[in-house]
Amino acid sequence: MLLPDGGGYPHALMRPDGRQPDQLRPFELIRGFAKFAEGSCLIKIGETHMLVTATVEDRVPPFMKGKGSGWITAEYSMLPRSGRQRNQRDLMKPNGRSMEIQRLIGRAMRTVVDMENMGERTVTLDCDAIQADGGTRCAAITGAYVALYDAFEWMLKQRMLRRNLLREPIAAVSVGIVAGSELLDLNYEEDSRAHTDMNVVMTGSGKFVEIQGTAEREPFAADTLGRLLKLAKKGIDELIAEQERVLQA
Repeated sequence: MLLPDGGGYPHALMRPDGRQPDQLRPFELIRGFAKFAEGSCLIKIGETHMLVTATVEDRVPPFMKGKGSGWITAEYSMLPRSGRQRNQRDLMKPNGRSMEIQRLIGRAMRTVVDMENMGERTVTLDCDAIQADGGTRCAAITGAYVALYDAFEWMLKQRMLRRNLLREPIAAVSVGIVAGSELLDLNYEEDSRAHTDMNVVMTGSGKFVEIQGTAEREPFAADTLGRLLKLAKKGIDELIAEQERVLQA
């Protein structure tokens, strides 16, 4: 388990868990957690625990048939007591929030995959929050990279591919402004009272995949946005370094 170093920011705000403003929660990536999945990763970041599994199927959605290309998709859900109150299971179809998050995960992962060389196959990434304390969508994307990497390694062993089709790593983290302080990796308590909150998805080469940012109270300026994105990049660089360490083990 990693305990990231703080960066010496002033103590403008005492965080609930004592972290520095630019410090990630303690995090851990457990590769191959689900025995029967083609790829899997349990990611723990603070009190948020997400299980991501990857399933390979020899089919594609109807709109992809005949194109010779593959597809990456995702499903997201929170177990009924993953949070502070029991939420209903998505038995028939995902609720609006779950739908938006799973589309984000699938969209993000497709940006770093050479799908033209997958053949007409689909990899489904099931992202389930076992315990949720903020940042579940970001944790899902970070864990999904490890699960998808191993799914492609499984396909290599089955001679379905000639190489791993991931172009580069990808990870995500939240940033926000709470009580006037710019913070990295918000937990639930911080997120619930943030004046501005943002989810940032980036690749290992430092390119942005998606930025979801909202001012809950006062609008924020361009220089504030720049500082928040710089803060996000610091956290994502640390997460990607751990992804690479885990995959090289």
